[in-house]
Amino acid sequence: MDPTGRPAGDTPAVPAARQRTAVDAAADAFTDALLALDPALATELGFPGHETEYRDYSPAGHDAQASLARETLARLDGLEAADPTDAVTLDAMRERLGLVLEQHASGWHLAELNNIASPAQEIRAIFDLMPTDTAEQWEHIAGRAANVPAALEGYLESLRAAAAGGRVASARQVRTVVEQTRKYADEGTGFFAQLASSASLPREAGSGPSADADGRADDAVVRLPDDLAAALADSCASAAAAYARFADALEAELLPAAPEKDAVGRERYALASRQFLGATVDLEETYAWGVEELDRLIRAQERVAEQIRPGASIAEAKEILNADPGRKLEGTEALRAWMQGLSDQAVADLAGTHFEIPEPLRRLECLIAPTQEGGIYYTGPSDDFSRPGRMWWSVPEGEDTFTTWAETTTVYHEGVPGHHLQVATATYLRASLNSWRRNICWVSGHGEGWALYAEKLMEELGYLSDPGDLMGMLDMQRMRAARVVFDIGVHLELEIPERWGSGSWTPEKGYAFLRENLPISEGQLKFEFTRYLGWPGQAPSYKVGQRLWEQIRTGLEERAAAEGREFDLKAFHTQALGLGSVGLDTLRRALLG
Repeated sequence: MDPTGRPAGDTPAVPAARQRTAVDAAADAFTDALLALDPALATELGFPGHETEYRDYSPAGHDAQASLARETLARLDGLEAADPTDAVTLDAMRERLGLVLEQHASGWHLAELNNIASPAQEIRAIFDLMPTDTAEQWEHIAGRAANVPAALEGYLESLRAAAAGGRVASARQVRTVVEQTRKYADEGTGFFAQLASSASLPREAGSGPSADADGRADDAVVRLPDDLAAALADSCASAAAAYARFADALEAELLPAAPEKDAVGRERYALASRQFLGATVDLEETYAWGVEELDRLIRAQERVAEQIRPGASIAEAKEILNADPGRKLEGTEALRAWMQGLSDQAVADLAGTHFEIPEPLRRLECLIAPTQEGGIYYTGPSDDFSRPGRMWWSVPEGEDTFTTWAETTTVYHEGVPGHHLQVATATYLRASLNSWRRNICWVSGHGEGWALYAEKLMEELGYLSDPGDLMGMLDMQRMRAARVVFDIGVHLELEIPERWGSGSWTPEKGYAFLRENLPISEGQLKFEFTRYLGWPGQAPSYKVGQRLWEQIRTGLEERAAAEGREFDLKAFHTQALGLGSVGLDTLRRALLG
């Protein structure tokens, strides 16, 4: 049964509107309270109001969020599901909010610091999603920049409190964040300096000429009014100075207390794994499966290499692909345009055939990120779709040559049928899902697992028939399998498989292992290596999530066969995406019972 109570296979393109229930009211009340506590999240979702504010990053702010989770769980305990959609909401909220309280009790929530997904980056990154078309919107940016110092002070208060209790991120993470935040703060090339110096309005939003770096008039944009430009310059300078002080404090206070050891151990890792999967897995069994999956993917690559040139090794086949001028892109604008074209084609091809893609979901922007930290990521649309879903590529400094064979599958992963279709579908389902289900609940194993499932699905549907594109997909799948092995192996200090060395895993042994299995540049490799060490449990959630998604599909296929009916793949996709992002144990219960 799907969330509306219909049998699988009869799911409509958009579930019919349903009567709001007491469970929906509780979920919506939680969402409203959470957005009041976290104004930047409201900006991320495109909700108006509080455009200049940040959440309280201090221990008091964390306590307020834990209190909200506790109060909401108590409210849910007094409610019963009115329909199957309610049953999923109750299951998902109890799992997610219960985990919030477990994390809060551990004390490690106060110590959050890594190179990709901690408040150190979050406080800056929200500016990437703020609109810049009007003077009022630039006033919001100036106002939020003025609040950066207080946000960082609150965050530093939490880090100090955690350190007083013996909880500090590894020295590697501290040093990396010091380097990152000093770049944000640089007076010439830093993010905030560039934000202030590049500020402008579209021509229709103002009057008077602007000029480019050579002094030539630019007819497309105009300068900000002088008073607004001055306010923006002051607030950006204040934000940059705050980041510089923050970096100094990390180096002077946190780094001396930071452990050199990166491995977090079983207790912390198990909690993190549950956070990112929404499921409990046997870590040793999952590690062993990761080793086997890595071997399987290498064998598959060897077969594709033989197709590219008989007798070629995997490395030789990649060299042939890299040397092919028809598969090469020069410059970031060529990369962006290629991403956009491939994404648009996927939307056009898949809409109405293998997926329901309503009109608002068909707009997906592909952009080069304003940072140079490495990584490719997706940001969802605003609640009203006035800001579309966006695929971002953060290109490391100095890299300007790209190969299409290696990245085709990435576009499918981040766009359609991957993250964009998944996230934007949930946003679109206002008539059937409450605001928490649509906008707040995000489980990495569900989302990233779906995106890897989407990569493999595109092979199944015939979109990776070119041996080069198939090699690229297998490369990405191999990378994710290697991350299962590395992440669990290093953090739990397990034995290294014979093929890859001997003894127990260490970061140093792991780096060499990753170099052999991750098809990325050295700059990207260093970033990813640090990411895995500082964000335990997140990287395996991709491949483990895919495994759980495929197990659920297999279970439904077997059920259809046992009942003597044909499995409806499109209906499965519609039904599954219609649930929104939930923990994978919740997903299994919702789809398989």
